[in-house]
Amino acid sequence: MRRLWPRTLAGQLVLLLLLALFGAQLLSFLIFADERRLALLAAGREQVIARTAAVVRLLAETPPELHRRIVRAASSDRLRFSISEESLIDAADPRHRENLVTRRLARRLARWAGPERPAPRILADTEEGSRIALWRERWRDIFRRDEEEYEHGHDEDDDHRDARRRMMRMMAAGAPDGGRSLVLSVELGPRRWLNVETVVPAPALAWAAPSLLASLLAGLAISFVTVLALRRTTRPLTGLARAADAFGRGLEAAPLEEEGPAEIRHTVRAFNLMQERLKRFVEDRTRMLAAIGHDLRTPITSLRIRAEFVEDEETRAKIVETLDEMQRMIEAALAFLREEAATEPARTVDLAALVESLVADCTDIGWDVTFRAETRPVVLCRPDSLRRALRNLIENAVRYGTRAKVALERERGLVRIIVEDEGPGIPPGMIERAFEPFFRLEGSRSRETGGIGLGLAIARTIARSHGGDLRLANRREGGLRAVLQLPV
Repeated sequence: MRRLWPRTLAGQLVLLLLLALFGAQLLSFLIFADERRLALLAAGREQVIARTAAVVRLLAETPPELHRRIVRAASSDRLRFSISEESLIDAADPRHRENLVTRRLARRLARWAGPERPAPRILADTEEGSRIALWRERWRDIFRRDEEEYEHGHDEDDDHRDARRRMMRMMAAGAPDGGRSLVLSVELGPRRWLNVETVVPAPALAWAAPSLLASLLAGLAISFVTVLALRRTTRPLTGLARAADAFGRGLEAAPLEEEGPAEIRHTVRAFNLMQERLKRFVEDRTRMLAAIGHDLRTPITSLRIRAEFVEDEETRAKIVETLDEMQRMIEAALAFLREEAATEPARTVDLAALVESLVADCTDIGWDVTFRAETRPVVLCRPDSLRRALRNLIENAVRYGTRAKVALERERGLVRIIVEDEGPGIPPGMIERAFEPFFRLEGSRSRETGGIGLGLAIARTIARSHGGDLRLANRREGGLRAVLQLPV
């Protein structure tokens, strides 16, 4: 089900609306179908009652010798009239003497008979079940007697014979298509009953085609309007997502145009304000740090000049060395902070060519560096910043692991630059601390041979400013693996 569920907002909303629409349509369809079925059954019942009342009146006005011909002429495929000495319905059951059918037929006959004629006794059975099965058996016996009677000289045309046979098969099989059987018996006189057997068919489903077509057209119209509305709504959100991604990578992004619904406009306005405030904050901090660095250079230079007047050569050398270290720390700190507020424009470059040229430069100065590229991706990046991050990683690998192996791989929309060395590695509990500014490891990372402690911090800052990351892990065979990954 998760695979079938749409991922986009438009797809999810369209699916929910269609489910709600078709659920409501299905419920309405079931209710309407039941109402229509009951209406058709009621109409069929009223037709049977009206025809029965007409046959009863006709039999009362004609001689008895014509009665059998009259009932044969009045019969049809689904309605069978017959005259017998007893009723097909059990008169002992009170439900057969008093129900909706008997009352309606009695009212019709009462209007015809008037006060001078007594109302005939009427029995009706409209239920499926054992009683219907019982009168079906009795129907078969009556029909068999009719067949024997006509075989002994009574003339009957082919149409009537075929109609009676179809009626017999239909009545013996029961109510087709979910219809309801109806049995009526009207007393014509002493030991003379007019029996009526019929099957009221259930309505066919062809009537539902217009309703289903209307539901389908409504669903298509709702889907079309919903997609158009959502595209208008989500277009600003798509632009907002792109701008946020670009801003997270340190790219310059122009303020977004405020469009769409009120909620979307408020969101875009808040993003533009946030972007402006962050830029202003970074610029103010950069200017402040540049001023601090400039102000610190002056006293350091002054101290360096005064150190030249120290007569003790050993003391003078220590003072100059301390000042040089302070100078390097200040320059490294300013460089680190400048990387966090980098303003270098982004360009599309061949990453393999960039790494290959950097490795060639490192090889030219005598470092043992090898390079392997499995892919040649083109990425949007700040080339100078990226070169600095990779140079820091390669320099660390050569300094602490003798040689560096650089590889370029691509996997699931990411490009990975892997730098491996053969050094002692980093204790597992201190891997994350190695990214802290000015943190230098004791033992495996010597203070004398090491740097200021900003190389890894600068490299990860550059990687994250490009929307990627930098991770460290110890190799099983010994050494450290640094993986700088970037989005393609």
